[in-house]
Amino acid sequence: MPPDFLDDDAVAAWTASGAPLVDLLRQAHAPGRLTGFRRGGRAAVLVTEPRHVHQVLGVGGDRYVKRSHRARPLLGDGVITATGEAWRSQRKLLQAMFTGRGIQHWEHHIAGAAACVVDRWAERARRGAPTDVAEDVQFFTVDTIWRALTDRPLDRETYVDLAAVQDIVAALPADVGGASALPPEVGSAIAALDERVLRALADARVRRRRDDAGSGSREPGAVRAAGSSVLDRLLDAAETDPAYTDRLVRDELVTLLVAGYESSARTLTWAFVLLAAHPAVMERAAGDASAVEAVLSETLRLYPTGWLLPRHSPADETLDGWAIPAGTDLLVCPYLTHRDPEVWPDPETFDPGRFPARSPLPPGAYLPFGIGPRACLGTRFAMREMEVLLGALLARFTVETTGPVGEPVFGINLRPAGPLHARVRERT
Repeated sequence: MPPDFLDDDAVAAWTASGAPLVDLLRQAHAPGRLTGFRRGGRAAVLVTEPRHVHQVLGVGGDRYVKRSHRARPLLGDGVITATGEAWRSQRKLLQAMFTGRGIQHWEHHIAGAAACVVDRWAERARRGAPTDVAEDVQFFTVDTIWRALTDRPLDRETYVDLAAVQDIVAALPADVGGASALPPEVGSAIAALDERVLRALADARVRRRRDDAGSGSREPGAVRAAGSSVLDRLLDAAETDPAYTDRLVRDELVTLLVAGYESSARTLTWAFVLLAAHPAVMERAAGDASAVEAVLSETLRLYPTGWLLPRHSPADETLDGWAIPAGTDLLVCPYLTHRDPEVWPDPETFDPGRFPARSPLPPGAYLPFGIGPRACLGTRFAMREMEVLLGALLARFTVETTGPVGEPVFGINLRPAGPLHARVRERT
């Protein structure tokens, strides 16, 4: 049988209202049923039931594909937007750097970037000056991923160019049916970002030539010792794989930059929003690593930055008995899945005590980093950097917000609007 679709008049009214996409998804959402809507002659099916999520992203990962990635104007052919054999090859190269023991290679970068924020908060606390928590955690996440990418700490000038990514991401459409034209200023921001990344690429090549000259030329066919940064490893790959042109190296670096700082920065900001509203939870998490991890897990449940994961069915499919005709878009929505009262009692309440889960969760019920073959390969990196910074800050400081907290903005990611002004105090 076909999914239940919203009345066309309801979709037209939503379109005319200018409301965010999440409002239409809430209208279409009906627990226990597969529902959807039609726009511009295209059918879109909303996927929120855990078993359906598992079938689309997990076991159906090869059948339900990415039709046209919303971030392609920014990411190019990086690992997130790549498909087929190109994606498999790119993911294989990067996976070893961000999984298993590979994550240990970045510990000193995470610690160095976290120490900078701790020092900044200590200075703010001494002066009794307010701080913008959203800006502080963003600087940390950009610094961390830039150190991993280039083996160099972040300077303020570079940060300004790299942080413009947030404006580019904010201009991208929320789903595959959104507008494709980007504002002119976005093109300028992408050009500045490209210049910064390509400069880092050129600098890395100069260092490699200098190192080769200092150690003596390599024999023809000799293997270079593995580089210490992600950029070095991509350049190593370029020496043997012609697919790794300067453009692809740029695309991979920008992809890792965006994935490595946007999601983590937003999650840390949401964590402080929630903790400021629940000071008792903040106190319990001070100096308790397991409590910090639970806070982050619950934050990701309520505010998964990847709140919408579009897929496409190129062929006729059947999903749990529901007919999915070829050409249908499927909108997997972790934001609504994470608010399923059948899985998460009292789902709107911030309760880190849900984690670790006392019993195994249904497959597809919790997916802040996606699931299946296209799940985020940087999950462990992101969790580790967030745990280190949040743990270090909560152990030493208390945080009290001093201004209103922005409403959620449901763009290509889920972020709070505006800054997060707060006063930080040293614990006594």
